[in-house]
Amino acid sequence: MLIKQILQGKSSGPIATVTPDSSVGDAANVLSSKGIGALVVSNTGTDVAGILSERDIVRELGKRGAGCMSDKVSDLMTSNIITTTADQTAESVLAQMTAKRFRHMPVMNGAEMIGIVSIGDIVSARLSEISTEKDALQSMIMGH
Repeated sequence: MLIKQILQGKSSGPIATVTPDSSVGDAANVLSSKGIGALVVSNTGTDVAGILSERDIVRELGKRGAGCMSDKVSDLMTSNIITTTADQTAESVLAQMTAKRFRHMPVMNGAEMIGIVSIGDIVSARLSEISTEKDALQSMIMGH
């Protein structure tokens, strides 16, 4: 399965982004209202300056308390981002995420972000693929 197939199965719409100058509190509100685990940090909506995850915020809250909520997103974001392309296999992206211990990866077409996949997206797609394969094998065995 390719990343582009996973993107096709996701709801379309704008990718959730936040600017580097936004406050961490504003970013937390977006995460909460959209029910997502990470935001792409972007100046244009299609570039990738970084990623800010719930984990990043919780880690800083644990260290410093609520005072970090007025910090800029750029102060907490992960800026060394690994990206993928739509033609990568889901298995290779899952292996990267597992090895590097992160859960969200922007999907790029050149310098333009065209989507984002989470480890949950990939696992869900793989489970669906396995179920389809199981059904096909059962049908072959049963002679249908």
